Amino acid sequence: MANLKEIRNRIASVSSTMQITSAMKMVSAAKLKKAQEAITSMRPYANKLSELIQNLSVSLDVEGKNPFTVQRAIEKVLIISITSNRGLCGAFNSNIVKETLRLAKEDYAGKTVEVMGIGKKGGDILSKTLTIISRHDAIYDNLNFGKTAEVALQAMDAFAEGQYDKVLVVYNRFKNAATQIVTTEQFLPILAEEDSTEKSAVDYIYEPSQLAIIEELLPKSLKMQILKAVRDSFASEHGARMTAMHKATDNATELRDQLKLTYNKARQASITNEILEIVGGAEALNN
Repeated sequence: MANLKEIRNRIASVSSTMQITSAMKMVSAAKLKKAQEAITSMRPYANKLSELIQNLSVSLDVEGKNPFTVQRAIEKVLIISITSNRGLCGAFNSNIVKETLRLAKEDYAGKTVEVMGIGKKGGDILSKTLTIISRHDAIYDNLNFGKTAEVALQAMDAFAEGQYDKVLVVYNRFKNAATQIVTTEQFLPILAEEDSTEKSAVDYIYEPSQLAIIEELLPKSLKMQILKAVRDSFASEHGARMTAMHKATDNATELRDQLKLTYNKARQASITNEILEIVGGAEALNN
């Protein structure tokens, strides 16, 4: 059994860790509220814009008429992998890394797969096995439409120039504070939804024209898709970190209580031994 000083040091260490994890949990909870409001308020607009693009694309049959709708034989694939810059958030980053590697080694085995990294954690790991064409780790410093639009434009230009035949986005979609869903979405080329034919039955009056509207809104919709994915990931990160720190605090509390029990038992045993030694010494003197 460890001596009392060692146990006291461990109790102090665990208590200090518990204070840190508890503070990190509260910080993440505060940041989560703001990030959650941002993504929930944005989703209706982004979804409606995407729906409008789908309706226009089907009714006008724009496939191949726009550089972002061109279908090519898949030889080169670009994956936009969205992780975080910081750890201590459970399996948040590792899930994205695993899904990115799975896509590269299974779904697109034999194809040229390259990665555009958003987030330091994923970029550091993926750079060891895959080619990273660019990294955008500073995007979280001041998350806004302008920064995510730069990422979208880089991917859009590369696809339009024929450098890639398919572009995917891999990120954690925010459901609630305890649940993040690993999601893979096709960014380019734009495909019409299977059920979008029924949606396009609505009779709209377009000004100036359907094609002009598509050419104006399609790039904006793509940029909005990246912003939505990054904001989803940002909210998911804080939810995952809050949950992870909550569990870490509970585990530290349980460990501290066990150490205190062990300390009290050791202290009691030490006191008992001292009493026995005193009694034994007194009896020896009497004899």
